[in-house]
Parts: sequence; C-alpha cells; structure tokens
Amino acid sequence: MMAEWGKFLLRLATGSLLLFHGIHKIIYGIGGVKALLVVHSLPAWLGYGVYIGEVLAPVALIVGLRSRIAALIIAFNMAVAIALAYGDKLFVLGSHGGWIIETPLLYLSSALAIAMIGGGRIGLKW
Repeated sequence: MMAEWGKFLLRLATGSLLLFHGIHKIIYGIGGVKALLVVHSLPAWLGYGVYIGEVLAPVALIVGLRSRIAALIIAFNMAVAIALAYGDKLFVLGSHGGWIIETPLLYLSSALAIAMIGGGRIGLKW
C-alpha cells in the first residue's frame, strides 16, 4: 500500500508544481513560447500545445486520470522546452551553481517515471 501512496505523491508533486507554470501562461500568455518557436523556424501556433502539456496533463495527473498518457504528454512537452530554450547551453551551470536545465529535466524524468510505473490505484479511473 505504501507504494501506491508513493505513486500518488509523485503524481501530485509533478502535476501540481507544473500546473503553476501552466496557470502563469494562462494569466500572462504564451508570447515567450511563441517567440522561441519562431526563432527555431517553427509555426507560432504550436505554442498553444503548452496548454495541453502544462495545464490539462498536470490536472489529469493530479486526479489520476490516464496518468501514463498524461505523463508522456508532459515528458514530450518538457523535452521540447529543453530543446527550444536550452538547446545550445545544455551543459551550462546557472547563477546558483545548479544545472541550468535542472527544473525542466526534473519534470521530464518524473513524468517518465510515472509513465513507466503507472499512476497507481489512488485517483480517478477511466
């Protein structure tokens, strides 16, 4: 039973912390995301996918709805974010000594872990 609570905690932490990024984008817009896409010669409209990866998928994780699929969406979203925002500085340290990509990489690895182990029994099932 403790493993189920561990899966729930991993889902809750990953989903709720990432959701704050999505809420920020709902409030302030996705102009920065669109600009990154355009700089990389991609259409700006792809930026709207961030709402799926940072709002819908985290909510699904939190409630335990199709957790593996939601986690894969988050992992893809984070991989794209890392490639677009940090692609040329993957091995750079930030101003406080941490790896510059540690936050998106933590979301990526947590999401991949959830995709591999599943979301557990605690939560909604559909």
